[in-house]
Amino acid sequence: MKRREFMIGCSAAVAATTFHPFSTLAFAPEGSKDIFVLIFLRGGCDALNLVAPISDKNYVDARASHLRVSDSGEHKGWLLNNTLNKLDFALHKSAKPLFELYQNQNLAILHACGLTNGTRSHFDAMDLIEKGISKKQNTSDGWLARYLSQSKPEGMIPALSTPNVPLSLLGSPQAISMNTPKDYNLKGDVRLKGILRSMYDDDSLLSQTVQKTLKTIKIIQEKQPKDYQSQANYPTDWYAQNFVNALKNIAQTIKMDVGLHVATTDLGGWDTHENQSWTFDNLVKTLSEGLMAFYNDLNAYHDRLNVLVMSEFGRRLKGNRSNGTDHGYGGLMFALGRGIKGGQMYGKWNGLATEQLDNGVDLAVTTDYRAVIGEILTQRLDATDLKKIFPDFTFGEKLGFVQ
Repeated sequence: MKRREFMIGCSAAVAATTFHPFSTLAFAPEGSKDIFVLIFLRGGCDALNLVAPISDKNYVDARASHLRVSDSGEHKGWLLNNTLNKLDFALHKSAKPLFELYQNQNLAILHACGLTNGTRSHFDAMDLIEKGISKKQNTSDGWLARYLSQSKPEGMIPALSTPNVPLSLLGSPQAISMNTPKDYNLKGDVRLKGILRSMYDDDSLLSQTVQKTLKTIKIIQEKQPKDYQSQANYPTDWYAQNFVNALKNIAQTIKMDVGLHVATTDLGGWDTHENQSWTFDNLVKTLSEGLMAFYNDLNAYHDRLNVLVMSEFGRRLKGNRSNGTDHGYGGLMFALGRGIKGGQMYGKWNGLATEQLDNGVDLAVTTDYRAVIGEILTQRLDATDLKKIFPDFTFGEKLGFVQ
């Protein structure tokens, strides 16, 4: 083997544990511990078009018909019960699977959630959320990394990203990233694994990284079923395949029983400044059908499975001149699982009158996103010290959406 080829192989092995921002992640331990799956909607999902207050006159007056949910006609949504402020809320017309999960009391909706300090920058908002902080500061790790450091899961693969590790896992030595279990291997000359194993056999950080990578490859290749095929009915639309593949990857890894304890993946494309209607319809369809298939795929794990869906912020109440919506503040979160008190909406709803809006244009954030995450971490994932996970946030009364 040429020296250059050997060095490239070493780099490939080490790169398997390198952190990359803004992608997919997953994690949960062997045995009876709960599994947490975080799905991040990158781009700023229009919360008022996904779960809409259709009986609010301010909402109806502010938006053209193609940018809002209606109680009749082609934009008729799925009417919800147990809503906020005795208003009629409805899910988007393309969200029928989410409606079914809600009706079956598996899905809870938390509205007017997000960053309470207000930023319309994608990068700033994602940076703050994934580091679990409220203002810019030098922070060397993400909130998920801090959680893992506290919980110390003992599974063979406690943290998985697919395909890349997000900023929320920055600083965690426990996370790996892969596209699929089948493809998680060291490519190239068959002698490379043996050479790396013997060459990096000391106590240095680099050697530990290489040895861990080689061990993880061995475990994954041994544990995965041959010719694995999911039996769930995942979406087959071309535009949904990246998201679908990530969900399948997470589901397969959970079923391999290798100690996966937390999981996250992304669904991007929600930055709908122009011609929102077509794009939003397809994104909602992808999210809804994908989430239903994923939940069905993991039927045997429902008692342990906790899924949380969120975005970095919402969109403004009024549409723009390009048939879209611009960056806003208040968003929403979905929580899914048998341990969730589903079939209800949670949070505080200020209203959509001009004087009730943030700066007169945005749905006001009344629930800090960390309050939602913190309740899941303590009620389902055995977190003991939220102050160390979210250092500049004070937790108050629970929202009550977790069993």
